[in-house]
Amino acid sequence: MSSDNPEGRVPEPIPDPPVPPRPVPPEQVIVIPRPPEDIWIHDDKPPPRRRSRSRLALVLFLLTCVSTFLVYACKHWGVESPLQLPILILALFKMSSRELHDWVEKGFVPGVTAGLIYSISVMSILGAHELGHYLQARRYGVPASLPFFIPFPISPFGTMGAVIVQQSGVADRKSMFDIAISGPLAGLVVALPLTYWGILNSDIKEIPPGFRGIIYGDPLLLKWMMTLLRGPMPEGHEMFMHPILFAGWVGIFITGLNLIPIGQLDGGHILYCLIGRHAHYVARGVFWLAAGTVAFSVLFGDGSYYTWSLMLFLIWMLGTRHPPTANDRVRLGPVRIVLGWLTLMFVFIGLTPMPIAVFEPAPKPRPAIRRNSQPEIQVQIAAPTGERPA
Repeated sequence: MSSDNPEGRVPEPIPDPPVPPRPVPPEQVIVIPRPPEDIWIHDDKPPPRRRSRSRLALVLFLLTCVSTFLVYACKHWGVESPLQLPILILALFKMSSRELHDWVEKGFVPGVTAGLIYSISVMSILGAHELGHYLQARRYGVPASLPFFIPFPISPFGTMGAVIVQQSGVADRKSMFDIAISGPLAGLVVALPLTYWGILNSDIKEIPPGFRGIIYGDPLLLKWMMTLLRGPMPEGHEMFMHPILFAGWVGIFITGLNLIPIGQLDGGHILYCLIGRHAHYVARGVFWLAAGTVAFSVLFGDGSYYTWSLMLFLIWMLGTRHPPTANDRVRLGPVRIVLGWLTLMFVFIGLTPMPIAVFEPAPKPRPAIRRNSQPEIQVQIAAPTGERPA
């Protein structure tokens, strides 16, 4: 037998063809110009870090605590808002020692107590809401700032809520959905028990004659809870809210407000994750419908919906469109889809068309004009007649 390899050597394997280099996406290519005189200097210093905004977040948090405290305490101190505190201070200097002692005992101390209760309650609700967003963002590795609370001492609430700044283009459809829905659900976990306790400890009183003041419209959820816990409201009576109940009312209202399916609100995030770019048409329709309703109410009605003007202006400034996520094709799953639609339905039971209104006493009826019921006496004077001559 003959062999092509008489020495019995094992043939070497054929080498694999070289692997072509992977193309680098254009957005990842960094072009560094050649320095003059071909001198390259390597700097071992770390890149500068971005300034932390934790101090700003802490300052805004403390200012919002003070703002919410003063707004509610002023109701017991005899002024309508913290802007009128200088007038109150000037009035205190003119009081006698007896009057000042009575005001401290009956006005200042109850105001401080009620203001602290309201501030702690409402900040707990808002803090839980924002903490839900923040923890979910950290869980998915989405860069997000600490919550920035917004003090607003000229409003009856003392705050306009809070915002968290997220880096765009990082969260995909699933992570965006979880981040958006966690805030409202976490806020309601705190708001609903506080509302329950507040309803049980609020007083139902008869509206005094000639009463004039601000009343707050009750959303459907609050009406159901009040009827279930305290029964139907008697005619001519009203529930005077405990500070904790008012904080629960604010928490329910802000949650419903955030779930409106427009733009960068929580409801806008959830709706975009559910139906994609079709959410733009829904958001635009909701915005123009609300704007038309407010305009018609102001121009041709009683102007009762004017309180929504500021909210519509802010939405118009921020825009109604929602930016795309990092990956809109990620599946949500049936559980998230059902939970998302149920959460959006909270708008119908958490919001009220007239959140704030001024209660005016009914005008006193004018006394009826009494007419003389006696019959009219008609007097007829006849002309004298003379005798005819014979």
